[in-house]
Amino acid sequence: MRSLRRARKTLPRNGLKYDVQVETVNVGEARAIRLGERTITTAIWKHPVSGPVAVEGVNLRGDDQADRTVHGGPDKAVYAYSLEDTEWWEAELRRPLGPGAFGENLSLRGVDVSGALIGERWAIGSAVLEVRQPRLPCFKLGLRHADPLLPRRFARAGRPGAYLGIVAAGSLTAGDRIEVIERPRHDVSVALVAHIFLHDRSRSAELLEARALPTQWLVWAHDLATR
Repeated sequence: MRSLRRARKTLPRNGLKYDVQVETVNVGEARAIRLGERTITTAIWKHPVSGPVAVEGVNLRGDDQADRTVHGGPDKAVYAYSLEDTEWWEAELRRPLGPGAFGENLSLRGVDVSGALIGERWAIGSAVLEVRQPRLPCFKLGLRHADPLLPRRFARAGRPGAYLGIVAAGSLTAGDRIEVIERPRHDVSVALVAHIFLHDRSRSAELLEARALPTQWLVWAHDLATR
C-alpha cells in the first residue's frame, strides 16, 4: 500500500511529448539454468544493445522468451521498467543492478512506468505500443538474482512495470522519447491491477473499466465481481 499512496509521475494527455527517455533497449536469448535436479530454460537475462531494434510480431528482434504461455506473446510483447524503480531496488538490495535487471526490454528514465494506465498508447521511434498489464513475479526472477525470496518482495513493492503490446510495428533505439498518442478515461493503472490481483481482490470490479486488459484478466475480474 505504501507504494500505491506515493506521488506518481504519470504520462501526459494525448499528443504531448514527455521528458521520458528510453535509456537502454535490452534483449536476450533463452538459456538453460541448472536448478537442483532440474534444468530451467529462461530468457530473463537481458543485455543492452545499440542501434535501431525492430519491434514486430510478438517481441523485439533479437529477443526471446522461453515459455510464451506466461511471457511474451501479443499481450506481453515488450516489458518496460523504470530506472528510478531499479535504483529503489538497488537501495533495498544494497547492490548495483543496472538496466535489464528485471528482464525488461525497455529501461525508461523519467516516469513511473507502473503508474501508466491500461490502454495508453505510446509512440516510440516508429513503433506504437500499448500498455496491457503488469508483470507478476515468478520464481525465475529469484533465479536471475540468486534470491528465492525476491519474487515475494517484488509482489509487495508495488513496482511491477508494464507489459506492452505492439499496435504498429517499427523500430526504436536508446535515446528515443515517448509521445502519448492515446490515453483512456479511466484510472486503472498497471500498479492497481497488480495490487488488486495480489492483495485486494474485493476490488476486482474496478478492473472492468479497463477494456484494454487482456481477455483472461477481464474474465477473471468479472467472475470475482459477480460471485
